[in-house]
Amino acid sequence: MAKGLNIPQTGSLDLVSLGALNHRVDPGIVPFSKATEWQVHPSGGEYNVAANLANCFRLRTGVVAAMVDYPIGDLIAERVRAMGIKPFYKHFTHNGVNGPNMATIYSDRGYGMRAPVVFYNRANEAAAELKPGDFDWQAILAEGVRWLHSGGIFASLSETTGEVIIEGMKTAKKAGAVTSFDLNYRAKLWNIWGGATKAQSVISRIVENVDVLVGNEEDLQLGLGIAGPKIAAKSKLDPSVFFGMIDEVLEKYPQIKVVATTLREVHSTSRHSWGAVAWIDGKTYISPTAELEVYDRVGGGDGFAAGLFYGLLAGEEPQEAVNLGWAHGALITTFPGDTTMATLEQVKAFARGGSARIQR
Repeated sequence: MAKGLNIPQTGSLDLVSLGALNHRVDPGIVPFSKATEWQVHPSGGEYNVAANLANCFRLRTGVVAAMVDYPIGDLIAERVRAMGIKPFYKHFTHNGVNGPNMATIYSDRGYGMRAPVVFYNRANEAAAELKPGDFDWQAILAEGVRWLHSGGIFASLSETTGEVIIEGMKTAKKAGAVTSFDLNYRAKLWNIWGGATKAQSVISRIVENVDVLVGNEEDLQLGLGIAGPKIAAKSKLDPSVFFGMIDEVLEKYPQIKVVATTLREVHSTSRHSWGAVAWIDGKTYISPTAELEVYDRVGGGDGFAAGLFYGLLAGEEPQEAVNLGWAHGALITTFPGDTTMATLEQVKAFARGGSARIQR
C-alpha cells in the first residue's frame, strides 16, 4: 500500500464526498436541437466517486451537498439512496418558479466522428449558495471518516464553494482523514467569474490541504498554474509529459503523496485508447492500455478515481490500485449514465487482463 498516506484503518464511513448534485439529461446520439426525448442520469463529479465506491466497491460512503425540496431534488435523492450513500444535506425550498434549482447538465453522446456536446443550466443553483458554516463538520466526522473527497467543479460554482471545501478539508485533516481533490478544470464554469486566474487563486488554497490529487496536464496547467511541459508528448498516451510536471507540483505542494490521471486518445466518439498513470510516494506507475468501444464516455475519470481510491483504502499495492482505477474507468464507458453498473468481480477480472468473452 502507499506508505506516505496515513489512512485510518477504521471508521463508520470509508469516504465522504463534498460537492454539487445535479442531473444530466441525455438524448443519446441525437443532438439536443433535434431531440424529442431524453434519459435522466443523477450525477455530479464528486458524487460520482462516492456512488461508485458504494455501489461497485461495497464501501460505506457519504455525500455532503445541497438538496432542493422539489421533484427534481426528490429524483436525485432517490438515486443517492439507491446507490447506498449516506446523505448530509443542506436543504433549500424551491419557490415554484425560478429556484433555487438542482443544476441540469445537457450532454448528447455524439457518434463516430461527431463529438459529444456539453452545456449547462446552472441558473440559481442551490449548491452555489453553500457557504462555510452550512455543515456541522464535527458531527459528520464524529463517527470516523477515513477519506474526504471534493473537486474543481464544486469549487468553480461561486465565491463561497471553495471556502466550504477548505473548511471541510481542514476539519477532516485535524480528525486524521485523508483528503483528495479532482482538479476537473471546466473553463465554461470558471469563465463566468474570473477564468483561469481566479481558478488558480481558489484551487491553490484548496490544494494546500490535499493528500491525493487527480488531474491531467491541462488541469495542472489551468487549475494550478503549473508551467506547461518542456517536452512534447509522442501521443495522448505518453505519460512522460505528466510525470515531467510532478516535480513542480511537489515544489508548490510538498505534502502531496499521490498525483494521478487518466490518459485517453480519442480516435472517434466510440473508439478510445485508454490508460492511467500515477505518481505515488516518489514512484511512477503506468496501467496497461485498453482499446475501448465507448457507449457513453461521461464519468470515466470519476470511475478511475473511485477504483484508485478503493485500492488505496483497501491497502492494495500501488500498481494494483492504479490498475483497478483504470479497469473501472474503462468499464464505466460501457454503461449509460455517469455512475457505475459494474461489479467488483468484473473490475478485478478486467484489471487482471480479462476479456470480453461471454461469462457463463
